[in-house]
Amino acid sequence: MAEGGVPYPSVFMVDSNAAYPPLPPKPRPPGRGGVAQSLLFLLVGLALCGLAIEACFIYHLYSKQGSQVESGSAGMSIQDQEDIPKEVPPTSRPNPIVLPSKPVAHLTAGPQAPHGDGVMVWNMQAEPILHEMEYKDGKLVIQKEGYYYVYSKIFFSEVDVAFTHSVCRTTSRYLGKDIELLKSRRYHPKFGKMMSTSNSYLGGVFHLFEDDSLFVKVKNVTQVRIQHSTENVFGIYMI
Repeated sequence: MAEGGVPYPSVFMVDSNAAYPPLPPKPRPPGRGGVAQSLLFLLVGLALCGLAIEACFIYHLYSKQGSQVESGSAGMSIQDQEDIPKEVPPTSRPNPIVLPSKPVAHLTAGPQAPHGDGVMVWNMQAEPILHEMEYKDGKLVIQKEGYYYVYSKIFFSEVDVAFTHSVCRTTSRYLGKDIELLKSRRYHPKFGKMMSTSNSYLGGVFHLFEDDSLFVKVKNVTQVRIQHSTENVFGIYMI
């Protein structure tokens, strides 16, 4: 205050180089934060829905493939069962023809009696086995040289007369009579009026040549019993 009671005006010092104070922050418009938050929730919800739809699609796809595999397996099983041949009754089952690897023959006796000279006659109507072998007038003709097993069985009645059963061979290498390869002689004296039956079996291995003939011969042909085809047989097979 000046002398005499007169006040002096206030003096303010202004610094032109001083920095301006910072401006206050602008006020946020009302409702802007709520929209961003809603948008974020919407995006998260869409992502979760997408994951759920993808999971459902994958589950449906695998379920469909599994049903197709099961149906395919069932179809294959049914097809396999259809491919299995059904059992054929024994009366209609076909007989497969399997050719032997070597010459073989097996004959059975028929209703025809032996020749007058005692040569056995074999039945050609009972499906005889003849492979690389020829049958002619009661004889088997060799078609291939080699070692053969020869066998014969005759069913006959035992009486008080000797019964002779033999397997003979005819060959161009030996002139004269037939060659006896195997022979059996049976004599059973008859007691009273009883009569019995018996079997004569012959078998052996021989080296035979092409065109050799083999046959079965019996003596006292009336003693031969021809009741069943399996009771009198004659066969040859290469070993």
